[in-house]
Amino acid sequence: MKFAVIQFPGSNCDFDLLWAIRDVMGAEAEFVWHDETSLSGFDGVLIPGGFSYGDYLRCGAIASFANIMPEIKRLAAEGKPVFGTCNGFQILVEAGLLPGVLIRNDSLKFVSKWQTLNVLNKQTKFTTEYGENEVINLPIAHGEGKYVADEATLVELKANNQIVFTYENGNPNGSVDNIAGIINKEGNVLGMMPHPERAMEDLLGGSDGAKLFASVLKNFVKVEEVNA
Repeated sequence: MKFAVIQFPGSNCDFDLLWAIRDVMGAEAEFVWHDETSLSGFDGVLIPGGFSYGDYLRCGAIASFANIMPEIKRLAAEGKPVFGTCNGFQILVEAGLLPGVLIRNDSLKFVSKWQTLNVLNKQTKFTTEYGENEVINLPIAHGEGKYVADEATLVELKANNQIVFTYENGNPNGSVDNIAGIINKEGNVLGMMPHPERAMEDLLGGSDGAKLFASVLKNFVKVEEVNA
C-alpha cells in the first residue's frame, strides 16, 4: 500500500507526515506536488498542515481547486483512505469531501500547545487501535480551527457516529460540541485539527498519534490484501 503526501505551496507539515507514515510506521510513501494530475499507483492520500497558498480567501479554499484535487476525490470515491490534518482538514472541508466549515478561533489568536482529546468513535478504520473513549494528547497549532456546521449537519454527524475526536479539558477554538475531527459517511475520509504526525515517539513529547496510523495500516491494508 502506497501513500501520497500532497504538497501545496505553504505546506509545512509535509515532512512530518512523510516521516510518520514511512519512517516510523514503515509504509511506502512519497511526496506528490499539488500541480500533478494523477495519483496512479497510490492507494491512500495524506494532506498535511500548513498555510496552503498563504491562507488567502479562506484556509484551504484555493488548495481545494488545485490540479491534484480531482484525483484525491477519485480515490475517496473508490473507498481509499484520505486523511487531512489541520490545513489538510480545512482543504477537505473546502473541497466538499467533509461537511461543515472551519473559521477563526474564538480568541482570534493562533493557538499552539498540546491538547487533550477524547476518542469518541473507535469503530472507524482510523481509530480501532485506540480504546473506547480513550483520552489522548496531541499537538494543535492553528488560528482557524473552529469547526461549525448547521443544525441539520450536526444531527446527521451524530446520527452516523461521524464525530471521531472531541476536545477535552477545554475547547481551544470554540468548535461546536467540542468537535476536533470528523469522518465522512463512508468511513474513509478523516479530517482533524490536531497533529497526530507530531506525536509519534515519546521522545517528542508523546506517541498517541501512532495509533491512528497503525489503525489505517491495519484496516485499509487488510482490505487491499483481500481485494488483491
